Amino acid sequence: MAEENRLMSTAAIANREDLSPEATNEGQQQNPAADSPDEDFGKRDATPAPDRPSAEPVAPAKTELLATKEASDFQNRWDETQRGFVDEPRTSVQQADQLVAELMQLLAKGFADERQSLERQWDRGEEVSTEDLRMAMQRYRSFFQRLLAV
Repeated sequence: MAEENRLMSTAAIANREDLSPEATNEGQQQNPAADSPDEDFGKRDATPAPDRPSAEPVAPAKTELLATKEASDFQNRWDETQRGFVDEPRTSVQQADQLVAELMQLLAKGFADERQSLERQWDRGEEVSTEDLRMAMQRYRSFFQRLLAV
């Protein structure tokens, strides 16, 4: 019961091989793509809309969650997995699960790395700019709304 009530952070998720409640940090799976910081993580895809009336609600800009090449690689792997469904449906579903888990772990690592960077600044007694915090919050919001398909 205590495990279920424990707050989870992106850092905790990024470091877990198995995301089930019984999972521990032992035997962590290393993901080479997730080991290096992604310079393109969280790059904004914001196009100003100067012609839009201010009374109209403005949808938040979606941020890129992966570098273009990483996203393309994941898409190619997904396409291959989906094509295999006709001949090997069970194997395809297992591969889809592994692919989704790998992607979730990579995304969590990106968010955790960003948060760790902010926390290092705080730990050194440095002020983190409101703009940096606003950008981080936008990335969280964009990701959260995509997960909810809002």
